[in-house]
Amino acid sequence: MSHGAASADPDVQFLHDRMRTRPDTESVARFVPGPGIERLTLRFDPGALRAALEECLSRASYAGSMQAEGFAALPLTRRPGQTEWTENDLSGRYWLRTDVSGVEHPREALVPEIDFSEFNPVFAGTYFEHVHAELAKRFPIGRVRVLSKDVYNCNSWHRDPEPRLHVPIVTNPGSLFVVNHHVTHLPADGSVYFTDTRGYHTALNGGESRRVHLVAALAFDQLTD
Repeated sequence: MSHGAASADPDVQFLHDRMRTRPDTESVARFVPGPGIERLTLRFDPGALRAALEECLSRASYAGSMQAEGFAALPLTRRPGQTEWTENDLSGRYWLRTDVSGVEHPREALVPEIDFSEFNPVFAGTYFEHVHAELAKRFPIGRVRVLSKDVYNCNSWHRDPEPRLHVPIVTNPGSLFVVNHHVTHLPADGSVYFTDTRGYHTALNGGESRRVHLVAALAFDQLTD
């Protein structure tokens, strides 16, 4: 290709233009709001959240068979009188596209979020009970779980029946949340983040330390199928 032809090639010009600037490597460690991921004004004490996590883990261990895959749950709410949680209680219905056909497939059974109306008495008196009370007096809250994600780990690309509130407890800059086309880090600074998980989404931990969030399902509209 001659020099004149190369200079007329739009791809050559495009790459030359791009090499004049460098990507932003600072803002990725902060929260950047976007469609499907927004921060509420409500805030909690980040130190108290971390202390509550340690206290709760001293009373009960993470549950669920997916721990070997880097996903573990600590159920903070229950159905009235419930003492045992099924695998479905810990995860619940989601949809995903499994192959190039793009056809959606449901996984697991629907969980009636509004049934999980009681705070788990195992964790009574902890700061998490205060967090649940503050959320429940403002919003219709269903399951509230502490979800732990291991290092170098990613969830499936899926959608849920309902949106969620996330309260990061322990995180690192390599932990990201993605909803549709927007991705951002959620700092563990006591903030409460609305995540519209009715859209396709995933959570990933690309850091070298575990990522732990308190996650509350919003039970506004309950699907029956």
